[in-house]
Amino acid sequence: MVKPWQDTTLPAKVRAADLLARMTTEEKTAQLSSVWLGADIDTDSAAVAPGQHAYVAESAVLDALLPHGVGHLTRPFGTVPVEPAVGAARLADLQRRVRSANRFGLPALAHEECLTGFAAWQATIFPTPLAWGATFDPALITEMAESIGTSMRTVGIHQGLAPVLDVVRDPRWGRTEESIGEDPYLVGTIGSAYVRGLEAAGIVATLKHFAGYSGSRGARNHAPASIGPRELADVFLPPFEMALREGGARSVMASYNDIDGLPGHAHAGLLTQLLRDTWQFTGTVVADYFGIAFLESAHKVAATEGDAARMALAAGVDVELPAARCLPVAAHLPEDLIDRAALRVLTQKCELGLLDRDWEPVMGSTGSTGSTGFTGSTEDTGDALVDLNPPQMRDLARAVAQESVVLLANDAGLLPLAANGLRIALVGPLAHEQAAMLGCYTFPRHVGVNHPGLPAGVDVPTLAEGLRAELPGAVFVSDPAQADLCLAVVGDRSGLFGRGSSGEGCDTEDLELPYGQGALLDEVFDSGTPAVVVVLSGRPYALGRWADRAAAVVQAFFPGQEGGAAVAGVLSGRVEPSGRLPVGVPRGPGGQPAPYLAPPLGRRGDASSVDPTALYPFGHGLSYTTFTWDTPHCDAPELPTDGDTTLRLTVHNTGERPGTEVVQLYLHDPVGSVARPEVRLVGYARVPLDAGASAEVHATFPADLAAYTGADGRRVVEPGALELRVSASSERVHHTVPLTLTGAEREVGHERRMRCEIRVK
Repeated sequence: MVKPWQDTTLPAKVRAADLLARMTTEEKTAQLSSVWLGADIDTDSAAVAPGQHAYVAESAVLDALLPHGVGHLTRPFGTVPVEPAVGAARLADLQRRVRSANRFGLPALAHEECLTGFAAWQATIFPTPLAWGATFDPALITEMAESIGTSMRTVGIHQGLAPVLDVVRDPRWGRTEESIGEDPYLVGTIGSAYVRGLEAAGIVATLKHFAGYSGSRGARNHAPASIGPRELADVFLPPFEMALREGGARSVMASYNDIDGLPGHAHAGLLTQLLRDTWQFTGTVVADYFGIAFLESAHKVAATEGDAARMALAAGVDVELPAARCLPVAAHLPEDLIDRAALRVLTQKCELGLLDRDWEPVMGSTGSTGSTGFTGSTEDTGDALVDLNPPQMRDLARAVAQESVVLLANDAGLLPLAANGLRIALVGPLAHEQAAMLGCYTFPRHVGVNHPGLPAGVDVPTLAEGLRAELPGAVFVSDPAQADLCLAVVGDRSGLFGRGSSGEGCDTEDLELPYGQGALLDEVFDSGTPAVVVVLSGRPYALGRWADRAAAVVQAFFPGQEGGAAVAGVLSGRVEPSGRLPVGVPRGPGGQPAPYLAPPLGRRGDASSVDPTALYPFGHGLSYTTFTWDTPHCDAPELPTDGDTTLRLTVHNTGERPGTEVVQLYLHDPVGSVARPEVRLVGYARVPLDAGASAEVHATFPADLAAYTGADGRRVVEPGALELRVSASSERVHHTVPLTLTGAEREVGHERRMRCEIRVK
C-alpha cells in the first residue's frame, strides 16, 4: 500500500509532513546534518574550509549516523581528485548504502561547490564571478549556469553552493574574486541569471553569504561587519531578494560574520523575520561550513556546541554543514525546532524526487521520470563515458571569458597588435602560469594544489601559449630592449587561507601589486620600450603609478580555462573587447575603500587631502571601434510615484569594426531625506553592432527603482526631481534626462519592481 509520503500526486509539503510524523526524534535530527567523507586531513595546510582539520576529525562518523538516515553528503567530487565515472559510481554505491540502512529508505541530498563551474576534477573551469559581472550579460550567465547544473545533475548531485551575492565594499577582501561586483543592481541581475540557469537544470541554487559578509572591518575574512541598517537594506540585501524572487533559489547559506555583535548563524531577524516572514522564502537555510560550531569557538556567544546548535535552529538554520558536529551533542533540542527544520529538508528532498519509491541512485536521476546516461554501477566504470568538459561547455567558457576582458586604456593605439613581424617582449611569470587563469574555487587551485603532480584535469593554456597560437608571425623575446613592444603580465595566484594573493582568507593590507610586480613594471617602463600592461587577477589593483606611461592596459579577472585564448584574442583584435569593470580600479594602493556607490561626502572634496576617485571607474571599458549616442527621448518626464516611463535611445557604431557598446542607466537623486549615493546603477544593456550599424534601446524605468530606506527604516518612493544619466560608465555621462515624480510619498515592500527592463531593437 502506498503511504501518503510516497504518493507522487500529493504536494511535496504534504508528503514531507506525513513522513515527518512517522519519524523518531533521532531520525528527524539526522536529516539536519551532513557527512563529509575523505575530509579527515592531517593538517590545516591542505584544508579547503576553515578549521577543517580540527572539526572534521572529531565529527560523527558515517556508521553511527546510518541507522537514523543522512541529510546531506558533502562534496563527493570536490574533496579529493576522482575520475568522473568512478566518482559517480562511488556516489551511487554510497547512496544505496544510505538507503538500505534507514527504515524509510531515504537517500541523502548531495551538494557541491560550483562557483567557477562544477568543482570536480576534469570538469570545465569557467571564469570567476567577478568576470561574470564584467560581461554585463545575464543571458550568457544563465546559459553557463544551466550547463554547469546539467553536468552536476548527470552524476548525482542535487545542490550547488553558489552564487556569492556579497556586494564588494573593499577590494582588499580576499573573496572579491568570488563576488560579482560593487553594485547591488549588477550583483542582483547577474546573480539572478546564474540562479535561473542552475535551477533550470534541476539543481538547488544556494545564495551566499546571508548577509553582510563583504562588509567586514579591514576587509578581513570572518571579521565583524560594521554595517548600519540602511546600508544593509539598500546595498547588501537587494541581490538576495532579487535572486529569490526572480531566480527562484531554493536555498540560502548563513554568513560567518556578525553584524553589530549578532552572528549570522544566530540572526533570527535575518533568517526568520526577514527571509521567512517578509520575503516568504520556503526553502532551506544551510550553515556555512562549521558556522554553527563557530558560535561557540569563534563568536563566543554559546557556551557549548550543543548550545550553538539550539541557537542556530532557533534563529532559522535548517542544516548543519559540512559534517554532523554540533547537532549530535545537543541534548534536549526543542521538538518544534527540529520539526520545523526537518520539514523543510524533507520537502526539498521530495521536490528533488528523493522520496519517490522508484528513485534510484543513478547518474542523471530525475526521480520518478527515469534517468539518462551512465548507470553508476562500479562494474561498468571502465566502459562508461562521463565527460564533464564537453565541447559545448568549453565553448561557453570561452564566450564568458571573451566578453569579460576589459580594455582599460589604449591611448597610444598599439592595440590591436599587428598580425606579423612584431618582436614582442613577454615579461612576468604569470604569462607562463595556469594559475593566472584560475580562481580559488577552481578544482586545481582549491584541491589540486594539495596533490603535487596532479594534472589540472582540463587543458588550461597560459597567456603565452594563447599568444603564440594567436600571433604565429610574431617573435617573442624576454628582454624589452630587444623588442618593438612589451607585454607586461601581472596579477594574482589564487589560493585559500593565505596560500595565495587572492581568494578565501587571502586578504591584503593594501592594493599594491603582489609579489614585487610593481618593481617589474618600473623596470619595463624604464626600458623605454612601449608597454602594454595585462592584469590577470582576482581583485583590482592600484595602477595609477603607471597610468601615464602604459601604451595600453587590459584587465581580466581569472578568466578560466579558456582565458589564455580569450585575452590573446582581445590583444590581437580577433575578439572585440566588450567587458566593463564590475569594480573600479584605484589610482593609489592605500587601504581606504572607495566604491563608486558613495554619497557626496564619500567623494573627492576640499575637506580632505585624500582623493578616492578611481583611476578607471565602475562600468568603464573601451572598444576598438567608436560609438555615438543620440539624444534620448523620454515618453513621460513626469510620472506618479507608482508609475513608470520609457526612454528611447539610438546608438550608432561609427567605426570600421564591429563592436559592442554597453549602455548604462544611472539614477541621481538631487535631494533626499538621508544622504544618498551620488549615482547608482538601475539598468544596462549590451548593444552589439556591426560597423556602420545602429540600434534602438528602449528602457522602461519604474518609479519603484527610486525607492530607498529612510531614517525611520521604511523604504519609500518620494515625490520630487530625479535625473536619469545615460552613461558609458558611472563617470562618463552621455545624456542627462530630468524626471519628476508626482503624487504622495509611497511606501514599497517586497513586491516592488526591482528591475529596469531594457530591450535592444
